[in-house]
Amino acid sequence: MLEINEIFGPTIQGEGKLVGTPSIFIRFGKCNMKCVGFNVEYETPSGIKKCSCDSYYAVDTAFKDQWHKMSTEDIIKKVEELKPNYNVDIVITGGEPLLYWNNEEFQSLLKYYIENNYKITIETNASLDIEFTKEYQKEILFSMSVKLSNSLEPIKKRINNNTLTKILENTKDSYLKFVIDKKFIKEATKEIDNIVNEIPKAEVYLMPMGDTAAQINENSEAVIDMAIEKGYKYCDRLHIRVWDNKRGV
Repeated sequence: MLEINEIFGPTIQGEGKLVGTPSIFIRFGKCNMKCVGFNVEYETPSGIKKCSCDSYYAVDTAFKDQWHKMSTEDIIKKVEELKPNYNVDIVITGGEPLLYWNNEEFQSLLKYYIENNYKITIETNASLDIEFTKEYQKEILFSMSVKLSNSLEPIKKRINNNTLTKILENTKDSYLKFVIDKKFIKEATKEIDNIVNEIPKAEVYLMPMGDTAAQINENSEAVIDMAIEKGYKYCDRLHIRVWDNKRGV
């Protein structure tokens, strides 16, 4: 069984290469990072106050009672109930979905959607070791949100050049994206340079940090300036700009 935090849609992809694309999201529970440096404040069900990323409810096991144990068939059925009368994109997100990469049910889910002509995106921090052993796995679009030092995670945990290289060499359109605020531009520039110089050529998207539209506005201009200076692509975080950090949209 797979641990699912939520399945929602149809909505739009809010960030990255396919921003604006009608999609259904399958959000997995569990993550191998906490990213307290992103400073999204929240309260656990037991009343403990913490900081993490904006998907804390899929990261912190304090919310585990809200997750659902589902089979591949359960997930497919739920998606079918939600989807319109055309094949929307399927976005596999988390938490960190690659924690499930070696799970047969997880692979069965990916295979089903690829073989039925769906576009699959996996949103991942790309820090975990994975192997490509099946041809359908090469049809997946990996949106690799590699964490920088502003996450406050140790570098050995967050940077895995071997996995980044394997994904870029085995898939066609996978890309990197980085979340940055205006105070972190100088450090981010150095850190991203170090990453891209060690892996195959890849598209790089820069996104403004924030879990509210106001915070996105505050950081966007500086991030745009950095993208122009470095020749990277700027991408807004449309879902946050429209809905702030509301879940299930």
